[in-house]
Amino acid sequence: MINLELPQKLIGMKQMTHQLAAGVFRPISRKYDAIEHSETPVELAPVAQMMSAARSMQGGSGGKSEGVKKSEGVKNGANMMGVLAVEEMCWGDVGLMLSIPGNGLGNAAIMAVGTAEQKEQFGKMYCAMAITEPGAGSDSAAISTTAELDGDDWVLNGEKIYCTGGQRCDAVVVWATLDKQRGKAAIKSFIVTRDNPGMKLARVEDKMGLRISDTAALSLENCRIPKGNVLGSAEIADTEEARKKAFGGVMQTFDNTRPPVAAMALGVARAALEITRELLKKEDVTADFSKPLYCSTAIEAELYRMEADLESARLMTWKAAWMADNGQANSKEASMCKAKAARVGNAVTLKCVELCGERGYSEHLLLEKLARDSKVIDIFEGTQQIQQLIVARQLLELSSKELK
Repeated sequence: MINLELPQKLIGMKQMTHQLAAGVFRPISRKYDAIEHSETPVELAPVAQMMSAARSMQGGSGGKSEGVKKSEGVKNGANMMGVLAVEEMCWGDVGLMLSIPGNGLGNAAIMAVGTAEQKEQFGKMYCAMAITEPGAGSDSAAISTTAELDGDDWVLNGEKIYCTGGQRCDAVVVWATLDKQRGKAAIKSFIVTRDNPGMKLARVEDKMGLRISDTAALSLENCRIPKGNVLGSAEIADTEEARKKAFGGVMQTFDNTRPPVAAMALGVARAALEITRELLKKEDVTADFSKPLYCSTAIEAELYRMEADLESARLMTWKAAWMADNGQANSKEASMCKAKAARVGNAVTLKCVELCGERGYSEHLLLEKLARDSKVIDIFEGTQQIQQLIVARQLLELSSKELK
């Protein structure tokens, strides 16, 4: 039998995170949206310390667990806790959540595939992730940033754009190729400290949404890092099976991070829907779910549909996180929940702006900000189209060469 209820320990954690979002994030949401990335939110420093202490007690930051024996039952571990916490924090403010020191995408990569030594050395730093390039967006295999071994150092050269946290972070996980002619098999990820003289901050982007979260362009010019700063094996696989496994190890990061990105969309959309329901309630418009859909008013029907879409996306997200906690392959489910939740997040926030009219479009409410913030969630970590392509390949059992 499937149990769709959260265990009590996770409910308690969820409630505490909600209090954090309501007490810390919401009150300063407008302030930092207005000043964008020009200042680092000082209010987030104690939040980072609290999260670091919590991770230490839990023994890590996620990643797939080893297979769970039947006698051990099922696990709800760091991945499930992560998606629940992310949804609550993004109910408060998604940009502030992304700006918490030590909460970067690079941290997830290190915890997913790093060695014990790398986790010890870099795990407590604020680590960003640099994948996208001017000529390589959704197609990660088209990366042209190079990494060459020179003695005991790797030398990196290239340009990275749209790096979330790239200005404020302590280190960056950089994707680069060892041999452009060898394709996916030669793509590796490398840990580069932010103060490395070979890595320069080119610019910080001004954006429609997530304004407080810094999005940077970085240039790497003869950037030297220690030989041990490569994540995973530095060998280029020779056989097709080995090549798939090698690139799959690099891509495993996304299996762990896409469910939390889906949770970001859930948090933003839930916040917009709650504000809308409160406003409509003052107009005597409520969705009590006691009437059939087609016996309801048009606005009530919209509220029903949005609630249903959010709940279905939430259950898909929980499933993907649960699978990771229980050592199950979840690439398909991770892409499914990211595609569903991101699409729903965009639709719900925009519909809420529409339903609330001029008040939804003005800065009187947070709705217009939530709508702006939600858009990028459907873009980063793989666009809607890329997620659907990944799911299609999994369902049809076709390779990336066979289905493009």
